[in-house]
Amino acid sequence: MGGISEKERRELLKEVIRQLHAGVSVQEVKEKFKQVIEGVSSLDIAKIEQELIREGISREEIQKLCDVHLALFRERLEEQRVEVTPENPINILREEHNILQQHVEKLTELTDEIQRAEDASLVREEIHQLEHIAEDFLDAEKHYLREENALFPILEKHGITEPPAIMWMEHSQLREKKKQLKSLIENSASMNFLEFKKHLREIADSLRDTLLSHIFKENNILFPVALRVVTEQEWRQIKEDFDEIGYCCFTPQQIIAKSIEKTKKPVVEEKLEMEGALQFKTGFLTMEEIEAILNTLPVEITFVDKDDHVKFFNRAEKRIFVRTKTIIGRKVQLCHPQKSIHIVNKILEAFKKGERDVAEFWIQKDGRLIHIRYFAVRDENGKYLGTMEVTQDITDIKKIEGEKRLLDWEGT
Repeated sequence: MGGISEKERRELLKEVIRQLHAGVSVQEVKEKFKQVIEGVSSLDIAKIEQELIREGISREEIQKLCDVHLALFRERLEEQRVEVTPENPINILREEHNILQQHVEKLTELTDEIQRAEDASLVREEIHQLEHIAEDFLDAEKHYLREENALFPILEKHGITEPPAIMWMEHSQLREKKKQLKSLIENSASMNFLEFKKHLREIADSLRDTLLSHIFKENNILFPVALRVVTEQEWRQIKEDFDEIGYCCFTPQQIIAKSIEKTKKPVVEEKLEMEGALQFKTGFLTMEEIEAILNTLPVEITFVDKDDHVKFFNRAEKRIFVRTKTIIGRKVQLCHPQKSIHIVNKILEAFKKGERDVAEFWIQKDGRLIHIRYFAVRDENGKYLGTMEVTQDITDIKKIEGEKRLLDWEGT
C-alpha cells in the first residue's frame, strides 16, 4: 500500500477489527478498507489480534468474533497457502485436519439419516458408525497435545503468544463437545428416541461448526505464521517432540517420517562428564547419576524458577501428563488452560510471600487417581527459589493394607 507507513497500516488493520467488534457489517468494512485488506497476511492478523488483546479486548471476545474476522479476510488468506515438505510437522497436522473434516462430513450425513428415521431399530447401523467416529474424535487428543506441547511453546518464543492461547481455548471446547457426543451415543439405547435425535442434532451441529472453524483458523493463520517464524533447527525439535508424544489412530503412516537422529556427543565431552561430579552436603553424584535418579523416581517432577519460567522436568517411565523440551523457558502460566491460570497465580503468590509452602489436589484421569502437589522451594535462609510440581498415580497405593516387610520380598 503506497504512501503509508507500516505503523499506519497496522493501525488501520486494528481499526478494521475494532469496527467488526462494534457491529459494522463485513461488507461495509470490506468496502471502506479495501486497499489495506488486500495486503493482509496471516502474520498481520496474528500480531494485530495480539496487540488488541494487550489493549484491553479479552481473548474470549477475540475468539468469539474470530469467524467474523475470517469472513473478511478468508479470500486473501486462502490465496497465501504455503506448501511444506511431507515430513514437516505442519504437513502432519494438516493431513490430520483433512481426516477430521471427513469425519465431520460423515457425522453430519449420519445425523441427517437418523433425523429422518422414526424408530431407533431402523438406524442401528448408523448409530454403530457414529460410535467409531466418536472414538476417532476422542483419539484426536494427541493432535492437540502435540500442538500445545511442541508447536505452541516455539511460537511463544518468537513472540506469537495470543493465537496459540486462543487455539488452546478452542481445544478445551472441542474436548468437551467430543465427550458429549461419546456419552450420548453410549446412552442412546436407554434414551427416548426423539430425545436422542434432538440432542444428537444439537451436539453434532455444534461440534461441526466449532471444529471446521478451528481447522480453518489453524490452516490459514496459525500454521502459515509458524512456517514464517520457526527455524529449521526448531522444526527438527518439534518433529522429535511429535514422535515422542505420538500420533492419532487415523494419522496416515506414510506421512510420519523417521525422527531425525540425535547428534551424539563427542567422545571428549563424554569422558569429562564421567570423570566429573557435583558435590553435595550429603555426598556426590555425577550428572549421569543425577539424571538417572530423577528419571527413576515414581513421580513426575517439574521445576519452575522464581520468575515463573519452567526450568526442568524429569522423564518418569510412566508419564501421566505430556512434557516436551520445548516448554523449557516457558512461563508456567502458559502451560495451563486459561480457566485455571488465576489459581496458579494465587499459589505462586502465596509461595513467594511465604504464606504457604504446599498446595495439593487430586483428580480422576482415565480411571486412575492422580495426586498433584506443589511445593515452594527455598534455600537455607528461606529465600524463594521456585516451585516444584510433583505428580503421582496413587490408585494402587490407596489399595495397600497390612504390612509387607523387606524380608517378605521374593522377587515378585
